[in-house]
Amino acid sequence: MNQLHLFLPCAAGVEDLLEAEVRRICSGHTDKRRGGVNVVASWRDAMQLNLHSRLAQRVLVQLAEGFYRSENDLYALADSVAWEIWFTPRQSIKVEITAQHSPLTSLNFAALKIKDAVCDRFRAKAGGVRPDVNTQWPDVRIYAHLTTDRCLLYIDTSGEPLFKRGWREDTGEAPLKETLAAAMLAASGWDGSAPLYDPCCGSGTIAIEAATIACNQAPGLLRRFAFEKYLPYQEHVWEALRDQAAAAVREPSVPVFGSDVAFRMVDFAERNAERAGVSHAVQFRGGDALQRLPPVPAGVMLLNPPYGERIAVAGVAGTPRALRGGGTAQIDGERDEGDAFFPQLATHWKKNYAGWTAWVLTPDLKLPSRMRLKESRRVPMWNGPIECRLFKFDMVAGSARQKPAAAAE
Repeated sequence: MNQLHLFLPCAAGVEDLLEAEVRRICSGHTDKRRGGVNVVASWRDAMQLNLHSRLAQRVLVQLAEGFYRSENDLYALADSVAWEIWFTPRQSIKVEITAQHSPLTSLNFAALKIKDAVCDRFRAKAGGVRPDVNTQWPDVRIYAHLTTDRCLLYIDTSGEPLFKRGWREDTGEAPLKETLAAAMLAASGWDGSAPLYDPCCGSGTIAIEAATIACNQAPGLLRRFAFEKYLPYQEHVWEALRDQAAAAVREPSVPVFGSDVAFRMVDFAERNAERAGVSHAVQFRGGDALQRLPPVPAGVMLLNPPYGERIAVAGVAGTPRALRGGGTAQIDGERDEGDAFFPQLATHWKKNYAGWTAWVLTPDLKLPSRMRLKESRRVPMWNGPIECRLFKFDMVAGSARQKPAAAAE
């Protein structure tokens, strides 16, 4: 198969990190766009990107691009694609559509016209046989993206989105996507050469993602992909890529730690780590983030203190569990107990975590002033529709705003 035009969508703010990752995985020419990265690469590269990308949401193959004014133009464009070289009419399909300033009044009708074109082409070329539609578990996902006057058509090689690594079955109320955890790790520069600790680990997503990096374990090693059902698929090529990735797994050179005040979440994290195959590389413990001491003398803390709608479950010492890593905490509006938690956490860090670097992902842009800490970096990042910042704090002993000794007395 000739060179393909691939598009790898990602969360907003992750484009630079994804482009660097794509260049490490394959040698194709890249073109960073808003919301993702284009790359000209081979079919083999498409499989490699599915297997090794931690940051992409999917790996899409662009099959057509053209102008449109009406739904009939979309039908004609979809009818021009040689779908029959990708899959058979015995396989089910689903058409999904996104739009940016499209003049069309109904995206559902636009998707229906594209589906009709695919089915009609098969009916004409396969003796009246056409693929069925399956909106839940399709064999083939077809994506269309509309701008004001252009349509791009893609076939998805991933199937389930790539944040589904194949190991997470136990989750809390607001689980962090594995792709966002990987983006946090990439933005922090953590590469498995220093100990890592998440004191609000929840079901363990950040710590487990870090452990797989420390073990050089490909994120897609435990799951299946849509391309395995496509006509260009060659099993021996894919098995060789998987075997190569499996052979590259190594023992971690540094420890990874996680803790949570909710012992139920610690149990979840341990079971998830077991399924991920990294239980030997990560240690989970129960404990309050305001009380736990450093697991090693120095390292990197990376955490996503929960936020969003408040969960009315009390934790230890009168602070809601929602603020201790087991649920969610209200950031906007009335903060009540949350106002006390973050200054207390900063005080605990300054007293006990000198020499550590802490990275905190939060939608609260005023968090550094609330914690009375000065950030050394702030990285824009999105958690789904929520605009966040990843703040870096370099911890030193005592207050970051220490008074002179005479005044302190």
